[in-house]
Amino acid sequence: MDQIDKKILNALQRNGKLQNNELAQLVGLSPSPCLRRVKQLEEEGVIDRYVALLNPQKIDLGLTVFARIWLKGQDAKTVNAFVDAIQTMPEVVECQLMAGDCDFFLRIVVGDLEDYRRFQIHHLTQIPSVQNVKTEIPLQTVKKTTELPLG
Repeated sequence: MDQIDKKILNALQRNGKLQNNELAQLVGLSPSPCLRRVKQLEEEGVIDRYVALLNPQKIDLGLTVFARIWLKGQDAKTVNAFVDAIQTMPEVVECQLMAGDCDFFLRIVVGDLEDYRRFQIHHLTQIPSVQNVKTEIPLQTVKKTTELPLG
């Protein structure tokens, strides 16, 4: 990956709807070579997919919470049961298997604190492999980006 590829990726991270002509102009290429490079980045899996980033407040999903999860065991059956259950919960927008104190770290998006309480009681703690849940409620988002640092 050269500097032009990085320029293409940086531009698309900021605006995935850029037309090829606009993108080519931004990165200093003519349209045909620019399109070839984008297609190559897509084929190589560097560009995974294109998405629309929604404003959570505008769709009544204004509360993000983080939950640390401890499981009853760390054997494959217990872990896989948890992973399978989490896959069915759209409120969980990110799930990380952790090394350290807790087993999993979740980012959960809901409308408000009452919605989260219901989610935790009726869904999260109903997963048989869950032993303990600790919820962290952020007071302010200081930085949030989807852009990866390409240099």
